[in-house]
Amino acid sequence: METSEIKAVLMEALKLDEAHVSGDGSHFQVIAVSAQFTGMSRVKKQQTIYAPLMEYISDNRIHALSIKAYTPEEWQRDRKLNGF
Repeated sequence: METSEIKAVLMEALKLDEAHVSGDGSHFQVIAVSAQFTGMSRVKKQQTIYAPLMEYISDNRIHALSIKAYTPEEWQRDRKLNGF
């Protein structure tokens, strides 16, 4: 699966402000930014990201997924630390 496909699925399903996806074919890293994450626990944020990708996880197109989810305010503060 391509990183662009994952990004498209997430942007369409979740209407994210931003999505950054990197990976090597079956192991992927996702950074998602959306106001909908405001007030959510880290676990709830991750569950929100996993939901539209479950089909790809269950059929092994995505073998491993690392998720970081931010509100726009958190992303503004933290992206400098993450090199974006």
